[in-house]
Amino acid sequence: MFPKDYKRYVEVFGGGGWVLFGKPRDHAELEVYNDYNQDLSNLFLCTRDKPISLLKELGFLPLNSRSEFLVLRQFLARKEFDEQMVREEEALLERELPAPEAEELKALLLERAEEWDVRRAAAFYRLIRYSYGSGCTSFGCQGIDIRRTFDTIWEASRRLANTVVENKDFEALIQQYDRKETFFYCDPPYFETEDHYEVAFDQTDHERLRNALAKSEGKWMVSYNDCAYIRKLYEGCWIKAVRRMNNLAQRYETGAVYPEVVITNYDPATEGRGKTAEQIDLF
Repeated sequence: MFPKDYKRYVEVFGGGGWVLFGKPRDHAELEVYNDYNQDLSNLFLCTRDKPISLLKELGFLPLNSRSEFLVLRQFLARKEFDEQMVREEEALLERELPAPEAEELKALLLERAEEWDVRRAAAFYRLIRYSYGSGCTSFGCQGIDIRRTFDTIWEASRRLANTVVENKDFEALIQQYDRKETFFYCDPPYFETEDHYEVAFDQTDHERLRNALAKSEGKWMVSYNDCAYIRKLYEGCWIKAVRRMNNLAQRYETGAVYPEVVITNYDPATEGRGKTAEQIDLF
């Protein structure tokens, strides 16, 4: 259902990057991944630019316990690098140790401080892997060796090599990259499920997204849950109903499906890459 021709591909609500990683590098001259969650965009940046440092950090003390999960959450609660703490530790080293030892330890301290973004990315990645449903809120209680994912990180680093990684509000991002040759793919928090997301997103934001897309020059596609409010909000656009397996409900109801809509400002049947097929029924 993607349009046939575009030179800029912009993933506005990147999340795990499933669509970006799922699509081949095609004729797009520019690819952009964006997410408003700072920890998520930082993880993608470190994966792209510092994969070796990230793998080294992840390989250190690869435990998988509830206590480590809680320590990771406490670490990530510190939103910014504490430069004052580093200065205090440097002063302590100068005061308590002979000069040669103090200088050696200060060098190690500064090296660790420079890798703050990597340490944070590693902690966030561990938290995702160890948590239930990747929600980062509760321990998943399942054993996982984080080192088994190293090949995936290295492969992701190669795929992201020429991808721009942003951490912007969606409206500012759309305005920045909007051109006639731009294609925006949006997978925003679904209506009335906003509490499941780390970043706040209310009804005003749903309307703000619709208005930003309505003013854009490029083509766009939006994925949403199928409900009367969303259909009304995007009235006049092309709306296709689809359904997918509801993974979270499978343990309670085998074969449970989740109704969704794919909304575009172009006709996928004529402007898409191929004939739009009906959704395959896996059941």
